[in-house]
Amino acid sequence: MTAIGHDRLSTRRTLNVDGKSYDYFSLEAAAARIGDVSRLPFSMKVLLENLLRFEDDFTVKVGDIEAIAAWLKDPKSDHEIQYRPARVLMQDFTGVPCVVDLAAMRDAMTKLGGDPQKINPLVPVDLVIDHSVMVDEFGTPQAFEDNVELEYARNIERYEFLRWGSSALRNFRVVPPGTGICHQVNLEYLAQTVWVSESADGKMIAYPDTLVGTDSHTTMVNGLGVLGWGVGGIEAEAAMLGQPVSMLVPEVVGFKLSGNLPEGVTATDLVLTVTQMLRKKGVVGRFVEFYGPGLDNLSLADRATIANMAPEYGATCGFFPVDNKTLDYLRLTGRDDHRIAIIEAYSRAQGMWRDSSTPDPVFTDTLELDLAAVLPSLAGPRRPQDRVLLNQADEAFEAELLGGYGKSENPDFRVPVSTGQHDLGHGDVVIAAITSCTNTSNPSVLVAAGLVARKARALGLQRKPWVKSSFAPGSQVVTDYFNKAGLTEDMDSLGFNLVGYGCTTCIGNSGPLPEPISEAINANDLVAVSVLSGNRNFEGRVSPDVKANYLASPPLVVAYALAGTIRSDITETPLGQKADGTDIFLKDIWPTNGEVAEMVQKAVTPEMFRSRYADVFKGDKHWQAIRVTGGDTYSWNPSSTYVQNPPYFVGLTMTPAPVADIVNARALALLGDSITTDHISPAGSIKADSPGGRYLMERQVPKAEFNSYGARRGNHEVMMRGTFANIRIRNRLAPGTEGGVTTYLPTGEVEAIYDAAMKYKETGTPLIILAGKEYGTGSSRDWAAKGTNLLGVRAVIAESFERIHRSNLIGMGVLALQFVNGESAESLGLKGDETFTIDSLQSLKPRQPLKVNYTRTDGSTGSFETLCRIDTENEIDYFYAGGILPYVLRKLAA
Repeated sequence: MTAIGHDRLSTRRTLNVDGKSYDYFSLEAAAARIGDVSRLPFSMKVLLENLLRFEDDFTVKVGDIEAIAAWLKDPKSDHEIQYRPARVLMQDFTGVPCVVDLAAMRDAMTKLGGDPQKINPLVPVDLVIDHSVMVDEFGTPQAFEDNVELEYARNIERYEFLRWGSSALRNFRVVPPGTGICHQVNLEYLAQTVWVSESADGKMIAYPDTLVGTDSHTTMVNGLGVLGWGVGGIEAEAAMLGQPVSMLVPEVVGFKLSGNLPEGVTATDLVLTVTQMLRKKGVVGRFVEFYGPGLDNLSLADRATIANMAPEYGATCGFFPVDNKTLDYLRLTGRDDHRIAIIEAYSRAQGMWRDSSTPDPVFTDTLELDLAAVLPSLAGPRRPQDRVLLNQADEAFEAELLGGYGKSENPDFRVPVSTGQHDLGHGDVVIAAITSCTNTSNPSVLVAAGLVARKARALGLQRKPWVKSSFAPGSQVVTDYFNKAGLTEDMDSLGFNLVGYGCTTCIGNSGPLPEPISEAINANDLVAVSVLSGNRNFEGRVSPDVKANYLASPPLVVAYALAGTIRSDITETPLGQKADGTDIFLKDIWPTNGEVAEMVQKAVTPEMFRSRYADVFKGDKHWQAIRVTGGDTYSWNPSSTYVQNPPYFVGLTMTPAPVADIVNARALALLGDSITTDHISPAGSIKADSPGGRYLMERQVPKAEFNSYGARRGNHEVMMRGTFANIRIRNRLAPGTEGGVTTYLPTGEVEAIYDAAMKYKETGTPLIILAGKEYGTGSSRDWAAKGTNLLGVRAVIAESFERIHRSNLIGMGVLALQFVNGESAESLGLKGDETFTIDSLQSLKPRQPLKVNYTRTDGSTGSFETLCRIDTENEIDYFYAGGILPYVLRKLAA
């Protein structure tokens, strides 16, 4: 049952569709009271409707609604609004700790004398288990089954816990392992575009489908006209417990598309171009909305590919309005005819329908791209926005090899691999992965990969023997249309056998390289390369053995598996020879746009989607065999190394203690620019000699069963030990080192960040982090904030913050402060060995100036101004409550 507000503006109207009536909150009716809103960006119209529907004169006031209309005259606003998404989407890496927190809140509620049943999602929540499958086996027909067996063996404790959650919690569904990734399941099945539910007065209410998700790539569904973006697990828990998402009225950057993609250019090439352009433009914290005649030439899947990578271009979302392409996709994916009729009727009635006659909306700022200008591209070796043209990728890598990787002395040396079959050198591609997320929802680029494989196979080409190849589609439907098209055999022949339906390589679950390859790389410090069709290529993310990672379209992933190296121009260098000795070039195996379109048309059918999603929550034999334990509260297993009751509510009282000033704090880390949430809280492998590895070995967990940090997010003991433990992080407090270490300042001893933090905690020393620009870029990783809190860090002072991580820090009671006036730790001469004091914390206001005082080792003192990045009044409340979870728990208990 949906909640609605008071409707003081009298905007409730009725829509008739196929003889059925649906009430809705009319933007046209609102315009009669607040002024014309027809030229608002489509994404802003969705926000406006949300405010109309929930206007209650408390969390949403008429003035908030008027602020949206006023945006048209001044599209830069500091007005705060309270937004309530219709639902929440989670994946299991970030979802498990959310359910752990809900279970812990039920325990805490019981201790406060309240009813644990009050702790339930109040909006629909879907959790898709998609981040746990690893590519252990590859290149064989049994790879998929073997990887599934290993996945269940490793994760049975987590899966037992999630099965408890699905039975104990209301409004909470779990899509079992082996189904697909959350974004593709969302796009193909869960998303409704227009939601319909019953209100308290018995009427059916129609309203836009909106959501927040615990994966930053939740934005993918923006391609379907569904407004959604990634939030940290902390914010997601608050949203599912009925708290509105507090946000400032956003700026909206319009991205105009015209023309058509040229022959041989893919949607991946387009999205890498868009990502580079928008990063250069600067859209962090803003909405991006796509418009213009070029939209008519992009399929829905192409739009979803662009929308997926909003976190990579820094935007909150990358929105596409509803039009005929939207309806075509809904029909293709087997959606209900009546629902499609509702979507069209509602969108037209609300002015949310786009066609060629639609006037361009008003935007904060704009930029433009002619699709005809897009060229084949890669992005790497470290960031998604670092695009390189395909025909210049070898030269770009060469510059990196000699410069950033420091291999100028002997760049061309090669070493024999212990198998004796081949050698290995810098720039060799050791991972070629068609991995889920950005591209595997797009039949065009996947079919293109299959056709490259078909043509290569016909010409007798094979992948190089040092390449670990894998194919992990985002849903089971991909297997169906590959089988129908006869492309499965072609892919298998090149070693691109199905390895699982999950995120795999993009999240760091690439699995181990063959031992001889790994030995050769590490013994000789080789700069090995991965080419993957995902959206993330940050340092240390894909594989601990691979330093250089390139994003590419699925057909290029296949091509690079054939080439085996990035150090030659793949567009000009032969990939092999025919039986008669004739050279085979990339152009010889690259399909035409027409060939791809024809194959997609033949192979992809609505029945495939209806069949695959008919029983999507049932799961396979492994899932069905899992036992469920516990009732209203969870029966914690004290010996579990995967799921433990976290300490967030220990000693919680109904009235929070006053926030103490930060006095004589020490810096735990002094960090540079572009510190990602992967650096702060890695999701990949756990090193045996790390604090997390030692914790596991002390509990008799053998190294082979360590799994990953991502899989162990339900255990705070592992995760706080893994905070700042990325193997590539560089802490300037420990010069000349790489990895999660710091200098413990009282003694000058260099040791693990966790170990130093625990020593500081014993002496009652508060901690801060000093950092550069774009702190917290990347995934919406709640543990990057939770771990920071548990290490005893009271404040992070950075030159700028990525949107989600800043919010998560506040949600965990950690102060986020931003250098001002172009200052930085470096410009201020801070070495990190000073002590820092930040006072007047008992009377903070949103975005107020705040002074930081410091004392150097020689006794001299100084100070600098910062901007307090607690941006809204809601966040002030969360900060003073000790975080968003204690705030919500006290509210529910009261």
